[in-house]
Amino acid sequence: MELITGFDAEACPVPTSGQAPADAVLAEVLARTTSVAVVGASPDESRTSHQIAVWLMEHTPYEVYLVNPAAPEDAEIRGHGFYASLAELPVVPDLVDVFRRSEFTPAIATEASVLGASTLWLQLGVVNEEAMGIARASQMTTVENRCIKVEYARLRDSIDSARAA
Repeated sequence: MELITGFDAEACPVPTSGQAPADAVLAEVLARTTSVAVVGASPDESRTSHQIAVWLMEHTPYEVYLVNPAAPEDAEIRGHGFYASLAELPVVPDLVDVFRRSEFTPAIATEASVLGASTLWLQLGVVNEEAMGIARASQMTTVENRCIKVEYARLRDSIDSARAA
């Protein structure tokens, strides 16, 4: 399967629900982020979580960590191995990007909050008010029902400007 490389409005439609900060705030968050944990990343190349993880590795300056307790022990994406949980990561990720079903997100939000992550990002199609409330209560920036790749590509100039400032 070919990896996602460009903006495809059909593959990543504009969400009709969910929460995200204003573009300026979102660009600032993405500019100051240095590490991203992709929770629910898959070693299966056909999965969107795999493709987005690869895109983040190849098109952003972020250090990307893959989190999936069900991934085989020897699984990897571009030389990056998998961790069973956020707590096992060697760093506290700035941004936790979630590719799990909505009902699993409150526990992920709690774990990200306890660790001290600064942003909880629920991918396109993932919406959960309880998870957003947990993250907001911990002063985390919250993004819901948005594709990080689409938003990064859309805001790239603003992100670059914020980094340069």
